[in-house]
Amino acid sequence: MKALVLLSGGVDSTTCLGLAAEKYGRANVIALSVFYGQKHQKEIEAAQRTAAWYQVEHLYLDLEKIFQYSDCSLLTHSDQEISQESYAKQLEKTKGSPVSTYVPFRNGLFLSSAASIALSKGCGVIYYGAHSDDAAGNAYPDCSDAFNQAMGQAIYLGSGNQLRVEAPFVKWTKAEVVKKGLEIGVPYELTWSCYEGGDRPCGKCGTCIDRAQAFAANGVADPAL
Repeated sequence: MKALVLLSGGVDSTTCLGLAAEKYGRANVIALSVFYGQKHQKEIEAAQRTAAWYQVEHLYLDLEKIFQYSDCSLLTHSDQEISQESYAKQLEKTKGSPVSTYVPFRNGLFLSSAASIALSKGCGVIYYGAHSDDAAGNAYPDCSDAFNQAMGQAIYLGSGNQLRVEAPFVKWTKAEVVKKGLEIGVPYELTWSCYEGGDRPCGKCGTCIDRAQAFAANGVADPAL
């Protein structure tokens, strides 16, 4: 069995890579990173570092044009500012709608593209790092368990029952993801989560706040800091 891992360069996807490497062996794992028009290259650079650390084949896909009509605050062409609040506070303002850093149907597009590549590369499973904290309150609806099940079924059927989707953390909190990663020696010092592209993580955006809380819950300092 060969596995394709969607690798963004952050905590969750890198932990997925660690799990896949442990289960299938590094020679049977392919990492896929996607550029979608984000304002900086920090995520891609982190993905390159972690793929090299695991010594797995690393593929790159450019989907920027698909998101050219979106005003998501993460995208280069958007003039929206990235929110410097926790997701919980952001959701109080959106009243149940996704947060401003939600890229429209991003995981759906990533998984669909990954399915085609996975089949072409002889893979039988796709891993991606959706977890329950991101899905909570509809912040990122394409991280929910219901979404994962629907996409998994569509890809399984559309591939002629050749390809499965696994989101091992879809019912886990980010703290639980970090706990597992620490157990299997994931190189978190190589990862990048911050939505800003500075020399150091801003510590104020939603993903920085979530990341800090996850490491704190495990009683360790964030190795990337």
